[in-house]
Parts: sequence; C-alpha cells; structure tokens
Amino acid sequence: MAKLDPAGLPLEHPDPRGYRVEAAEGDRMIISVGPHHPSTHGVLRLILELEGERVVNCVPEIGFLHTGIEKTAENLTWQQAITVIDRMDYLSPLSNNLAYVLAVEKLLGIEVPERARYIRVLMVELQRIASHLVWLGTTVLDMGMMSGFFYAFDIREAILDIFEEVTGARMNPSYIRIGGLANDVPDNFVQMVQEFLDRFPKRLDELHAILDENPIFLDRLKGIGAISKDKAIAYGLTGPNLRACGIDYDVRKAFPYCGYEEFDFKVPLGTNGDCYDRYLVRMQELRESHKICVQALQRLPEGPWQIDDRKIVRPPKHEVRENMEALIHHFKLVSYGFDVPEGEVYVSIESPRGEIGYYVVSNGKNKPWRVRTRPPAFYNVFAIPEMVRGELVADLVAVVATVDPVFGEVDR
Repeated sequence: MAKLDPAGLPLEHPDPRGYRVEAAEGDRMIISVGPHHPSTHGVLRLILELEGERVVNCVPEIGFLHTGIEKTAENLTWQQAITVIDRMDYLSPLSNNLAYVLAVEKLLGIEVPERARYIRVLMVELQRIASHLVWLGTTVLDMGMMSGFFYAFDIREAILDIFEEVTGARMNPSYIRIGGLANDVPDNFVQMVQEFLDRFPKRLDELHAILDENPIFLDRLKGIGAISKDKAIAYGLTGPNLRACGIDYDVRKAFPYCGYEEFDFKVPLGTNGDCYDRYLVRMQELRESHKICVQALQRLPEGPWQIDDRKIVRPPKHEVRENMEALIHHFKLVSYGFDVPEGEVYVSIESPRGEIGYYVVSNGKNKPWRVRTRPPAFYNVFAIPEMVRGELVADLVAVVATVDPVFGEVDR
C-alpha cells in the first residue's frame, strides 16, 4: 500500500502546483514564507525552492486579500465608487481618488478650478511623502533597526494630522471628488502645511544621518536583489522600482496631469536596480515631493474649489436650507447621482508605487459599466522572483521590503 502524507495524498504524487517538498530535486528544499508573516508587508505567500541557503526559484501566491473592489464600484454611483477605490492602496488613498476622478472628469469633459487643482497636487504629494515614510519605517525595521522606524512614523504623524484637519479622516478620506473636492481646506491649512514643510528637511537629514553610514544597513541592501533594465521593462515595473534601474519614466513628467508641467522637480534615478538604489530613489523622492509642496503652497490661489454645475456637485448646505431648487439638486445627487456620457477612457497618474491607471467605461447611466485598475504593486510583486533568484534566503526580507507592495492594491 502506498504511503500517504498528512493530507491523505500518495507521496509519489506531488502537489499539482509543485509546492511540496517531494517535488524538489536532489538536495533542494521547498518552503513556504507567509501568507501571515510580518516581513511580507501584507498577506503574501512566497513558495521558495532552496539549494542550501540560496533561492533557486520563487513563486508568489496572491489573492488572500481579494475584496472585489472593482466589481463593487460598478454597482455604486460614479461619486459613491470613490469610497471603495480609496481602499485599494490604503497607504495612498488620495492617489486612487485622483486617478479615478480624472478618468470620470475626462468622460464628462470638465476641468476643475485652479484652486482645486493646486490643492489636489498638494494633498497627493503629502500623501506620497507619508507613503514613503511608511515604506522607510517598515524597511529599516525589517533590517533590525527600531530607531529609524520611530523617526519615520513620527514625521508621518504630522501629515496625518493635516489630513484629519482637512477631511475628517486619517485614512481613506474620499476627499478628491468628481468636479473638485469634498470641501475647501480650513483656515489653518496653510499654517499647518507650512509648519510641516519647514520642519521636514531637518527631520529627513536626521534619518539620512542614522542610515547612510550604517554598515549593517548598507550591507543588507547594496548589491542585493538587482534587476536589469530589460527585465524591469519586461515585467512592467514602474515607479521607484523602475527608476532604480536608471530608466527615466515618471507619469508626472511623461504625461503631465493636474498642471505638473508647471512645477520644478527632478526624477531621481538609480544605476544598479538593487535594494540600495530603490532606497536611494525613494529618499530623493521625499525631497522632490517636498519641493513640489512648497511651490504648490506658495502659488495656492483663491477662488472656487469645485465646478459650478449643480447637476454634478452638491450645492452648499446653507443653500439647501434656504432654496427649494438647491434641495432638489441635493436630493437627486444623493439618491441617484448623475449620468455620464457613453464612452471609455484610460487615465494614469504617478502613485508612490508607480503608474496607477483606471480604465473606465460608461454606458450613459449613473453607474460605471466597467472599472478596471492598472495596479503598479501587482507588477512589482511578480518581479520579486527575478530579484531574489540566486540570493540568500535571508536577503528575501530586504527585497520584499524595498519593492514596497501594498496588497489591497495587488488583490483588489
């Protein structure tokens, strides 16, 4: 009688997916990392084939966090869909907001007022800084350093305070709306942002001081997890992971949106495409985002923060209380929403993880017929096998950390 494994399967018949130890050849071993493991930065399973301590092969297994956000959005009105799209990249919900809203506004053929455009840029760049600080804090924690984690999250806290003051929420604010913003910024907004921008360069210098000459931290990153330019392009990488290879591609420069062509900033590039270059690129991006925020705050104009079209944006509350027509528009927008002309568009922006795009289709009704996301983290995760092949299993943690995946976006 054939011997059975604990699952009741004959040992001579390996798992169809090829993950069982018996499927390994010679002295190789197959092990599973995750899905519930702190160093996977989410709910990711990596099946590793090892020869000694070297990684011979790696297979990512995803889907543990699938929530059906795209399909849910198709059963909500155009404006309501923003609330679920927020929750894809939960470290940069305003990027999700902006890409989707720009797609819908393109279908509607509308342009938001200049004040709304500047506030969008300012908020999204603050969000980029906050997201990169989460990446930095968790990465240095994976490398065994507690102090860098506390520094990064302390700086990020000031950004979340600004978000809370403006939107009422620290996460998933649903602030960027079709036709403008959910509301204008409060009176103390400029002061709060200015105080943060004044402090930030010094705090970033402190992080550089404790990281850039730390021999243990550098040994964990330099020359580890490199990927070539050709492979990075073939895998569809974008964002810092692509620019770390020396490829100059940033959606804000290549296909400007929200007036990014008016801002003076550089696109940081690496040379080797390894963990250290991915670290350097993001650290330099923090300074460039700071520069954009300074310019946006200095140029922030007065004026309306949403379009003047009561068929798309809600009337002010004081008008609803005093004007029957405003009350009717308010009721219609809340209960039904608005129709969007038939058509299809694709709009992409530069999120902290790369090019996030939305393919949106309208059949002329009050709900999207199709919402499809181009998630940068998805492509980044499936390049991990190329980065870890031939590396020590101990270096897997550094590679995953510097790729910076967010699995709300990967699984959707």
